[in-house]
Amino acid sequence: MSNTTFVPDGATYWAHYDHIGEIHGSFNIFEKMWAAWYAWIANDVLATGIMSFVMHELVYFGRSLPWMICDAIPYFQRWKIQDQKIPSYAEQWRCIKSVLFTHCVIELPQIWLFHPFAKAAGMSTDVPFPAWTTMAFQIAVFFVLEDAWHYWFHRLFHWGPFYKHIHKIHHEHSAPFGLAAEYAHPVEVMMLGLGTVLPPIAWCWFSSDFHILTMYVWICLRLFQAIDAHSGYDFPWSLHHFLPFWAGASHHDVHHEKFIGNYASSFRWWDYVLDTEAGAEAQQRRRDKKRAERDAKAIREQQMLSMESMGKDAAVMKSQIAVDKKTL
Repeated sequence: MSNTTFVPDGATYWAHYDHIGEIHGSFNIFEKMWAAWYAWIANDVLATGIMSFVMHELVYFGRSLPWMICDAIPYFQRWKIQDQKIPSYAEQWRCIKSVLFTHCVIELPQIWLFHPFAKAAGMSTDVPFPAWTTMAFQIAVFFVLEDAWHYWFHRLFHWGPFYKHIHKIHHEHSAPFGLAAEYAHPVEVMMLGLGTVLPPIAWCWFSSDFHILTMYVWICLRLFQAIDAHSGYDFPWSLHHFLPFWAGASHHDVHHEKFIGNYASSFRWWDYVLDTEAGAEAQQRRRDKKRAERDAKAIREQQMLSMESMGKDAAVMKSQIAVDKKTL
């Protein structure tokens, strides 16, 4: 269905809503509200831009608020990973101002440009919405792709000049907190943000099967992941306790504390496979691995010495037999 409906010019949003309900009775309430929004604005780029930016701000600061409350209540400090480092109100306010500036100056243009690029690649904004199974599969793919992008660019940002001039800003907080998820240099915000935006556009381009609602759900989940990873809290019900390959706050908090390692965003496998894990457990695994390698090497050397000794003994015996034969 097209988002355009035939109602009088200047009609209210709810007039569009009622008209869509009359001609498309099978739509659920959210689909009718969605179609009425695009019909009321009458400009798809503007409608998407406004909805996307408002959603981003509400989710970012709305998800950060519970962590701000936790930081203000001593009871929750028992689950604070670095419990001696609670962000001050001044630090949080400075972070809010910086993040708002980045959102308006860096992310807003990207949000505004997303619609025409994705629409050209085949993105749909129409209703009805796609099946939840379709959305779930696509979002799972985006999580994997973004994690790979984030790992390599994050690791690159820890290289000398890039760290000094770009990434160091994000590491001003050795004990992160939720609001600091997007507290970073504009270049870093843009480059790491591409890991979130490019996979959906590429999916549009190659499959022509992508709805912007899937993008919204993906963005919300990605923001939740980033903010929770920077929260500084590890609860017994945190996701990584049930999904061992999930990174979470316990993984990323060590990165801020040690300033190295644990470069991935959502999952632990890149750091595990490429041996860039940080923290006491990772160090212990490396020590155990080195000890096992030394033990295996010592065993191989002992076996070689034994074989050489056996070879020498056999040669001596063979020589003695030859002498005995000559004597006879």
